[in-house]
Amino acid sequence: MDLNEFVQRLRRGGDDAPGSIDAVWTQPLRPARMQAMPDWLHPSLVTALHARGIQELYCHQRQCADLLHERRSAVIATSTASGKSLAYHLPVLDAAIRDGLDARALYLYPTKALARDQMADLEKLLQQSGRTDLTVAVYDGDTPPPVRQALREHGTLVLTNPHMLHTGILPNHTKWQGLFTGLRYVVVDELHTLSGIYGSHVANVLRRLRRICAHYGSNPTFCGASATISNAAEHAKKLFERHVTAVDEDGSPRGEKHYLFLNPHVVSQVSGMRVPASEAARQLGSVLLQSDLQSIFFARSRNQVEVLLKYLRDDARARGIDQEKVTGYRGGYLPNLRRSIEKGLRSGQIRTVVSTNALELGVDIGSLDVAVLVGYPGTVSSTFQRAGRVGRRSQPSACVFVARSAAMDQYLMQHPGYLFDAPRDAVSIDPDNAIILTNHVRCGAFELPFDEDEAFGETPDTRAVLDFLTQDIGVLVHQGGRFHYADRTYPADGVSLTAADMDNVTIQDVETKTILAEIDRPSAITEVYQGAIYGHQGDTWLVERFDYADRRAFVRLIDADYYTEADTETEVKILHVDQSREHPAYTAHRGGVHVSTLAKAFKKIKFYTRENVGIGEIQLPPEEFETEACALVLRPELVARLGLQKGGEASCLQGVGELLQGLVPLFVRVDPGDVKVLAEALHPHFQAPAVILYDRIPSGVGLAERIYDVHREILDAALQLVLRCSCRSGCPSCVGPQASLGVRSKTVATTILREMLAPMPAVAARANPGRANLGERELEADGRAGS
Repeated sequence: MDLNEFVQRLRRGGDDAPGSIDAVWTQPLRPARMQAMPDWLHPSLVTALHARGIQELYCHQRQCADLLHERRSAVIATSTASGKSLAYHLPVLDAAIRDGLDARALYLYPTKALARDQMADLEKLLQQSGRTDLTVAVYDGDTPPPVRQALREHGTLVLTNPHMLHTGILPNHTKWQGLFTGLRYVVVDELHTLSGIYGSHVANVLRRLRRICAHYGSNPTFCGASATISNAAEHAKKLFERHVTAVDEDGSPRGEKHYLFLNPHVVSQVSGMRVPASEAARQLGSVLLQSDLQSIFFARSRNQVEVLLKYLRDDARARGIDQEKVTGYRGGYLPNLRRSIEKGLRSGQIRTVVSTNALELGVDIGSLDVAVLVGYPGTVSSTFQRAGRVGRRSQPSACVFVARSAAMDQYLMQHPGYLFDAPRDAVSIDPDNAIILTNHVRCGAFELPFDEDEAFGETPDTRAVLDFLTQDIGVLVHQGGRFHYADRTYPADGVSLTAADMDNVTIQDVETKTILAEIDRPSAITEVYQGAIYGHQGDTWLVERFDYADRRAFVRLIDADYYTEADTETEVKILHVDQSREHPAYTAHRGGVHVSTLAKAFKKIKFYTRENVGIGEIQLPPEEFETEACALVLRPELVARLGLQKGGEASCLQGVGELLQGLVPLFVRVDPGDVKVLAEALHPHFQAPAVILYDRIPSGVGLAERIYDVHREILDAALQLVLRCSCRSGCPSCVGPQASLGVRSKTVATTILREMLAPMPAVAARANPGRANLGERELEADGRAGS
């Protein structure tokens, strides 16, 4: 069965079909637009390209290469598999071949896998050009000490990640002075992943990098590579603080690509529930296993990867197909296993892979035919990144989007144009966030003293931060016209770029004593508790013991016919209220909160039937952290009028909360996941309905304060969105589906938003003129609002 037969089979449907094809979008064949090799390119590199069968460059490759050769910073934002890497490799290698250690380069990749994949490509290019004397190596946590020393002294091309630059290279720049003295190019790949809190941190790491380069007399040219986002040049300029030219006219060829929207069959007309997306994907996988098509399945979680992988391997065994042709790929797999899988995909030995977003980035996995997206990934950009993993160059391909019963997925079934007609995602960062900036100025002072009038990048008031670190924190000393670091701590160790605990848990086979995999600590409480089934490469492992304190889970291979799912509860306790503003229908508070997520119990879910065949308790401490939050608390009279504490009406507040969370990134420069929301019909602290938006980051990074300042703008945008939505009773594009929130969800949500935005009554304003403009005047929190 070829690709066309597969597409037609899905479109025809039938009794054995996994669902109905609700929509089909086809992208036509696009020919390549080529340009001649540049005259400046070193002859040995031309020879290397010819050895690869490359006689010309795509137009975007040529444009980007020319800009970098002219020492002009650029960002290349074209589709997946459009040859972005070659566009910056050529000017970098040309300079290195001509000038040796006087033209070094630093590459930053988001993952170890991608860095090592690119290292192999660079080594091959140099080998084909006959210049094996130039050193290319990866510098990360897996790099042996002797290699690290050689890299520092003789590394021409150093490939690393932002975390290692932050904690390993910049604080030890005196050991790397050869690199910094000769640094000519800095390449930052997958620029679109540097957004929100993480991107804001990395922007400050790059400020520290440029500061150290200036100290050693170098002024590198920057190049960013990104997926097709809508604001590539703006985003790169904020990261690099340089004028940046965007190269976004894609000249690569594109085969015909079919996007098929598959909706699993309805199993309950009352609830609207459908066949699970994983079951529909399993049926698709069964069809693909019997074909010559190479496929990739993208699942939304590690657990879903392992369950679907087991299903596909069981099906392969039943059909006499080698199970080794079907594999999984996700975070937590050890490096050697991941490299083996990538090699198998490139060679064609592996025909089907089930992956999380770990294969969404640009690791070379060859030319696949079919991508199956099991549920909406969450963003338009991520959707097309995954779809771009198939159909490279002129090869025809198909992308099948399998919908869940979830609201957003069903919305896309009805409105597939949302993916193709809506503007591409925009990413944003806030490098001058007070907490993030202060942390990196502190790191910068450890690396080099600050002059009194020295600016830290383009931040408007570096001196104020330096004075704060000197007078209030006491980690700097001001003498001789400079600010010197005067603390015994190593500041970079205390600043996490992701603000996440990287204290991983190792998973160990109790019989062989070997390490199977790793998992981050926060996820461990829901995946490797005692009694859990841990999936690994389609096998089922029983967690016999989880040593929480020692960060080790001990597992035994068993033949289980079920998997496990943990139930969690999140509680947000108010610790203190620092600011309050009163409004006619609600009071806004800002202060500190304690967030606790507890895994209390787990269910045993039978494979295939999804029956609940047992339960168990989870005996683990909660994952806890303190952060900052903005709480919007409704007044009793509004609550009584709307009946918000009665039955189903209370759920309407959830729709308002989710709507506000979705709009926060438009007003506060964050990723959607950086802010979480809790909507409660009766919050125990306030004894009233409350919507609490809190920083996902331990200790907070100022997001709640910013939300507190602009929350009325967010409320207004929410009301306008609801009023303009054409639905009658609620839908995923506004407050959520009426099936889960009730037929009055939109009406009640609209009333809540209108009441919250109502101006202060004129009588009240005359009676208390000091409160006439509460949007600008802050009221100190009293004992009633405090903890």
